[in-house]
Amino acid sequence: MPKNLLEQLRAVTVVVADTGDIQSIGKFKPQDATTNPSLITAAAQMPEYQEIVDQTLLKAKKDAGAGATQSQVVSLAFDSLAVSFGLKILQIIPGRVSTEVDARLSYDTEATLAKARDLIAQYKAAGISKERVLIKIAATWEGIKAAEILEKEGIHCNLTLLFGVHQAIACAEAGITLISPFVGRILDWYKKDTGRDNYPAAEDPGVLSVTKIYNYYKKFGYKTEVMGASFRNIGEITELAGCDLLTISPGLLTELQNTVAELPRKLDPAKVSGLSLEKISVDKATFDKMHTADRMASDKLSEGIDGFTKALVALEQLLAERLARLESEKVTA
Repeated sequence: MPKNLLEQLRAVTVVVADTGDIQSIGKFKPQDATTNPSLITAAAQMPEYQEIVDQTLLKAKKDAGAGATQSQVVSLAFDSLAVSFGLKILQIIPGRVSTEVDARLSYDTEATLAKARDLIAQYKAAGISKERVLIKIAATWEGIKAAEILEKEGIHCNLTLLFGVHQAIACAEAGITLISPFVGRILDWYKKDTGRDNYPAAEDPGVLSVTKIYNYYKKFGYKTEVMGASFRNIGEITELAGCDLLTISPGLLTELQNTVAELPRKLDPAKVSGLSLEKISVDKATFDKMHTADRMASDKLSEGIDGFTKALVALEQLLAERLARLESEKVTA
């Protein structure tokens, strides 16, 4: 019987669910799951997850103490909500969940370290080993340096908002566990910059970027895993079959599951030995120079941090409104 694309993909790549929707994760049963501020904000507004939000707020109110202001309670709940979703997700998947550090700390190494350690401490208090958690950090130079320290402490990291090879090389040299290059967002930039409506999957700039990073890592023996992310269509996914991991939205997982066709492996470590690649060492000066020269990476990193920041502000507002409603219900009860 012919196999669907999702079944064939699982044979050569670890499939990860890119969602905060716990029901979707249960449906597709991925190895790992990733979340980000936008996904958590979206999930927090779904009626089926209102109980998670309410429980997190009530616990934060209790932990903050009787004299705490609404702002203090919301701040405490905000820090805990991603972990609350992570704990629910870990009840379903056998592998790891990625939980993101506040994007507003992306250019602050020390603040990123403090937040990452706090997230791991929350998981530990809930009985979850740090081996099952990836701390997501934006791939700024400051974020990469924070992740390098965390990795030495045994805290594994997923460097996100990654668009350029300079970011990828810096992460590999820092001993990062995993990177998430953003395929679809790279495509978005090139479509806007060139005025082209579409690209064939094999010529997709995001696909080409991830392929280049994958081949570089395998050629030079780096252990950092490559997880393609942010897909716009299944063509991008099938062109990256064989990548270490791919994190895929529920909509595209459904499309892969419903499509029966042959899926040849495109990325393979056995095929990189003959490639002619120059090894580059990336220090801060090199990173800054390459980042400035790469308009796409520079634009998309800034835009991504701004987008996640807006999602976090929206989430804080949502929590404040929900807390006010809970307190009102308590008064009238």
